[in-house]
Amino acid sequence: MSKTWLIAQREYLSRVRKKSFIIMSLIGPLLTVGLFAVPVLIAKMSDSGKVVAIADAGGLFADKLPEAKDDISFTRVSPDLATAKNEFNKAKYDALLFVPKMSMADPGAVQVFSRKGLGMSLENDIRRAVNKEIENQRLRQAGLDRSVLDNLKADVDLQTISLSEDGEKSSSTGVSTGIAYFAGFLIYIFIFIYGVQIMRGVMEEKTNRIVEVMISSVKPFELMMGKVLGIAGVGFTQLALWVLLSMGISSVMAGSVAPAQVAQDRVNRTTAVAAPTTPEQKEGAKKDNMVAKMMQAVDNADLNVPLLVGCFLFYFLGGYLFYGALFGAIGSAVDSETDTQQFMMPVTMPLVLTFVVSQAILTTNPNGQVAFWMSIFPLTSPIAMMMRLPFGGVPAWQLALSMALLIAGFVGAIWIAGRIYRVGILMYGKKVTYGELSKWLFYKG
Repeated sequence: MSKTWLIAQREYLSRVRKKSFIIMSLIGPLLTVGLFAVPVLIAKMSDSGKVVAIADAGGLFADKLPEAKDDISFTRVSPDLATAKNEFNKAKYDALLFVPKMSMADPGAVQVFSRKGLGMSLENDIRRAVNKEIENQRLRQAGLDRSVLDNLKADVDLQTISLSEDGEKSSSTGVSTGIAYFAGFLIYIFIFIYGVQIMRGVMEEKTNRIVEVMISSVKPFELMMGKVLGIAGVGFTQLALWVLLSMGISSVMAGSVAPAQVAQDRVNRTTAVAAPTTPEQKEGAKKDNMVAKMMQAVDNADLNVPLLVGCFLFYFLGGYLFYGALFGAIGSAVDSETDTQQFMMPVTMPLVLTFVVSQAILTTNPNGQVAFWMSIFPLTSPIAMMMRLPFGGVPAWQLALSMALLIAGFVGAIWIAGRIYRVGILMYGKKVTYGELSKWLFYKG
């Protein structure tokens, strides 16, 4: 055990002292935020300032053009299609909408011209504008007014309450879904990053023949276990740094005023002073109200935080150790990274499948049969169970069974990996097959 500890200490210190580890630990939270924020910002930047020319031969927009938004505006050109095309080319509009003569009962199709194809967002905005104006004319023909119809629409605040043996608890599906995605994604990405590090570390020692010296004083099983535990410590250290830095950034951004109160105050001021009339005011009031509702949902979500944190640490460590042993076995069985592909697929497919399938499960039934079995099976339980827990409804016996099977799976994986490791670590120049691996498991000595 002392040798295993020395190996783990060496693996840990050699990695945390690297500049790459320090840099990634510092910029990791920023990269995580950028991963989600940058695509949204790019989409907004690419869609901003679009101008659509309308050639209204059918008189659909005779009264007025569609209201301009932050990212799109409309302008009128000649209703003659040929003339409109010339104006479109000269003025460099982003799109040309041609409205032919049509019947409101059966409008038919309208044409949109562009130079290099429309983006999905711009196409949807144009379609919405045409559909809305057709609806307005149909309403006028029926003797109805759009404002009356808008006033008939309702926006009800839906409060979700979980009924359990412990009594009633308020919940929030949105907050639970966000926590489930975050926890599952974090486990998923760390298993891949640090599992591959174990595999590459074993391969490096094997190809450099360093292991031939080490193996004279330490057992292969102890060597592998030390590498798995040492790199596990690196993963936990980086996770702790990310959490602390994220909390610090959040505290600085939040300041001394609660975001929910700021948003609610803005909504109250907007409502008290004057009702929003312009499209910009309506959009601003809508966004403020949405932020206030989101913050209120977080406050109202009655989550068992100690249970979630404890289970996250368990499944984070258990999932890593389980898969880390398998990655170490792959590294000991092959000579180059190219040869790892045939063995990586069966190991990583359950992990990828769990993350993909769990996203569909969250939107349907987090406590159904598929979710239950995926959260019990050791290959899928680290992600699946963490995606179920925020929604509640997981009985204690299911959680205990899942943890027990994950521990048993880890012990079994360590045993299998150790049997492969003791033979493969000193084997060079031979292409290993699944049949060969199965024989290694039963070699004596």
